[in-house]
Amino acid sequence: MALETLELQSGPNPVASIVVLHGLGADGSDFVPIAEQLDLSAIGDVRFVFPDAPVRPVTVNGGYQMRAWYDIFNADLVRREDEAGLRASLADVQALLDREAALGIAPQRTVLMGFSQGCAMTLLAGLRAPQRLAGLACLSGYLPLAARTAAERSAANQDVQIFMAHGRFDPIVTIDRGLASCATLAALGYAIDWREYPMEHSVCEEEIDDLNRWLLKVLA
Repeated sequence: MALETLELQSGPNPVASIVVLHGLGADGSDFVPIAEQLDLSAIGDVRFVFPDAPVRPVTVNGGYQMRAWYDIFNADLVRREDEAGLRASLADVQALLDREAALGIAPQRTVLMGFSQGCAMTLLAGLRAPQRLAGLACLSGYLPLAARTAAERSAANQDVQIFMAHGRFDPIVTIDRGLASCATLAALGYAIDWREYPMEHSVCEEEIDDLNRWLLKVLA
């Protein structure tokens, strides 16, 4: 595996997988407490996979080296994008999905989920995945390489379930950026379960509850 991962199981016989992609400067352990709050017992045992992004210099942070799925050149996120970095991480994320399938969890029982940069990677990789996924959970992020999505998306995931959640007061990935991504996806025919909350660039209890209900639905 190209990526180091932290893995947790809610029981010995997982029937579904959730691959969780962290945000800029965090690591795979960042979302473990939130995963532990979820109650998915109604669908059976679940495996959570928390990969660590590679360490790389991030231009917008003065070249400081940190865990990042790709470089960020500008605060607006999309005026100039690190296509090479995005595509390298796309291959790494697809390898994780392939590994889950090899371990016996069908792609249709696998959710790809991410926060911020991890959300961007969730949309980039999930919409291009060659096998149908159970769903894409997209928290406080945006759609990267948006102009390429129509040409590169996978027919297998053209009607994949998508949960998008955003803070109304997010100063890092503004809600306008999230709404624009949602509109782009809707124009391509995707049905989006859009949620917004009175928070900044974070996760709140109401959001976790909504995410829990959505996961139970797509993994039922």
